[in-house]
Amino acid sequence: MKLLASIAVVILLACGGALWFLASGSLNEYIKVQIETIGKQITEQEVTVNNVDIQLTKGAGSILGLSLANPQEYTYPHAFTLGEITLDINIESLTKEPIIIDAIVIKDPKAFVQFTSSGDSNIKDLLDTIQKNIPNANDAQAEESETTAKTEPKLTVSKVILAGTALTVDLSALGNKEHSAELQDIVLTNIGGKNGLPASELGGVIIKEALSKIWSETKNTQKEQLKKQATDKLKDKAKKKLSELFNKS
Repeated sequence: MKLLASIAVVILLACGGALWFLASGSLNEYIKVQIETIGKQITEQEVTVNNVDIQLTKGAGSILGLSLANPQEYTYPHAFTLGEITLDINIESLTKEPIIIDAIVIKDPKAFVQFTSSGDSNIKDLLDTIQKNIPNANDAQAEESETTAKTEPKLTVSKVILAGTALTVDLSALGNKEHSAELQDIVLTNIGGKNGLPASELGGVIIKEALSKIWSETKNTQKEQLKKQATDKLKDKAKKKLSELFNKS
């Protein structure tokens, strides 16, 4: 997905791809189409964007209402939605390399994680798909003309913040229920390093890092809830045994 993103966001990868078009001064609608097109290629699911508003002369931009559809076998309509992505672009770096994005802030991120009875989940399926398709994207990039390869700018992102991801974990298929939690801010730093990365690669690094953190938190939630469920069952059995003993006496 060209965060994750991710998980994103599954989604952040789409943002990384969009930065290439920002640097070349393309129109907002073109950026929107590219995010949706590249996002679908990488995730194999529908990626939609409500609106893009880039003000390059001010070093600022917003991507509004970005969502990633779930694989067909899952009942939730989306795996991930993002209310707003704001970009803080270092204007002075636009004439240099790497171009520096001071910050990407993702507001109102929501992740919907659903497990199957076999223990599979939508987020894990999406991560596997992203991992499979990222090399394909790199192969396609390698086939581009030498001129295009040379003109693609390198970028580095000082900070990426997913602000308070609202996490929903559905364990119904495992005999539990739906749980909700708000994650602490997820902060990624120095993406691309000192020398930067081509925009076509930068997003992949961001999304893998972000989705990995969300997946880690999801697994912790799953373990805690299933452990609690097992403990509650043991308590119920113990109460039943005690009740039987008292009734016998």
